[in-house]
Amino acid sequence: MGNSFTGLYLIRHGEVANVEEGVYNGHFDVDLSDKGIRQMEEMAERLSKKEIRAIYCSDLKRTVGGAKIIGKRLSLSQIKSFKDLRELNYGRWEGLRFEEIKRRYPEEVEARNADYINYRIKGGENFIEMSDRVIPRIEEILRSHRGEDIALVAHGGVNRVILCWALNMDISNMLRIKQDFAAFNIINFYDSTAVVELMNG
Repeated sequence: MGNSFTGLYLIRHGEVANVEEGVYNGHFDVDLSDKGIRQMEEMAERLSKKEIRAIYCSDLKRTVGGAKIIGKRLSLSQIKSFKDLRELNYGRWEGLRFEEIKRRYPEEVEARNADYINYRIKGGENFIEMSDRVIPRIEEILRSHRGEDIALVAHGGVNRVILCWALNMDISNMLRIKQDFAAFNIINFYDSTAVVELMNG
């Protein structure tokens, strides 16, 4: 028998291979570090006692890798990945350290700090645009799993947008929500509301 709600186990990918470089990854396709792989193995063990019906992720290596580790432990071989669920596109900032960005594009940094939700980095997107691609995909996924538990391995920014949406918070508050590597969130979606059971666990 199914739940009276749809349970979403919302996970941030583990630590990335270029973590020491401190660069903006965004759509930059970086893999998990050894520590990130271990974090996802621990997450898989944590989820092994749950009755998860499906696993979703973005199409970037760091989420696909984590989703596959979890899928293997749960005997769920089919992982569904979507480009819509990628991290924010940082445009020409991708692959650069913040110090380098400040040196090259000081006016852009200043403009973004003044309005980080609406500011669009050249060649990239803003958080409103990211939300506009992420939330419809999440709604579609939830509709197709009514009354079931599902897992989503995504990104810090994506998770924050989903949590703001679930909490009916404006995304201007998104940076108040912490999402560490391998963060674990639980959201239960009922017909007319959502309840966040755990955040950044």
